[in-house]
Amino acid sequence: MTAVTEELVPFLINNIPHAILVILVLFLSFVMVKDFYRGLRKPFLEPDQWKSLQLVDKKILTHNTRRFRFVLPHEDQQLGLPVGQHITIKAALPDGTEIMRPYTPTSEGYQRGYVDFVIKVYPQGRMTQAMDILEIGDSLLFKGPKGRFQYAPRGKRAYGMLAGGTGITPMYQLMQAVLKDPNDPTKLSLIFANVSEDDILLREEIDDLAARNPDRLSVYYVLNEANAEWTGGKGFITADMIQMYLPAPADDVAVVRCGPLPMMEAMKGHLNTLGYSVEQQFQF
Repeated sequence: MTAVTEELVPFLINNIPHAILVILVLFLSFVMVKDFYRGLRKPFLEPDQWKSLQLVDKKILTHNTRRFRFVLPHEDQQLGLPVGQHITIKAALPDGTEIMRPYTPTSEGYQRGYVDFVIKVYPQGRMTQAMDILEIGDSLLFKGPKGRFQYAPRGKRAYGMLAGGTGITPMYQLMQAVLKDPNDPTKLSLIFANVSEDDILLREEIDDLAARNPDRLSVYYVLNEANAEWTGGKGFITADMIQMYLPAPADDVAVVRCGPLPMMEAMKGHLNTLGYSVEQQFQF
């Protein structure tokens, strides 16, 4: 062994642990500072200001359903949308006129860096048609949050949910918020009505939540046009279905609903008949 080697070996033995410790401390400090500034990052939404977001991904889910992903200005930024509230989106039509519609994202509220919307494209829907022709890199304007719903974690023993068509999006947002906490005892019961089986939005995601939380989430699908093999509900949601699949009226129970206006009027009538008070009902 040379003299240089004899001197180098003790030096490395004595100093490498210190070097590793210094590197570890610097790394942990970087992570802590990064997390600190992430927490300070201001959410994107402004209730009184239109702000632009760029489309970065567009996925065809069915023949008439799309998932649109818009990127936030910073990868560590949150949208800033409370559970059960919605966003107003503004788009310019080909003739130059502007149109605005309310939408609820399907990405989780604490998601950072982007926001997702699952939209059903209607032949006569001016907004959905305008969104359907968007190309990657195009932008829309967003403003919010908006809405009267105030969600408090563990504020209710149980939520019943009545949804029709695209009215599932605020329900899905509520399910995500409750079920992300494994210690939250809140029970969720959903009755989801659609015209046909192909029209069921977010079915894979909802079924996955139900499968992973069998004691906390129950789901009952109802189809207006059901084939012979369909084992769920058929026709329209009835008072008997609500009585069977949703929690009974109580001070610590709330039933929320969202969907087409005629359906909402019918659901309100059913709930009133079954004894749910005005305070126990909420319509998005």
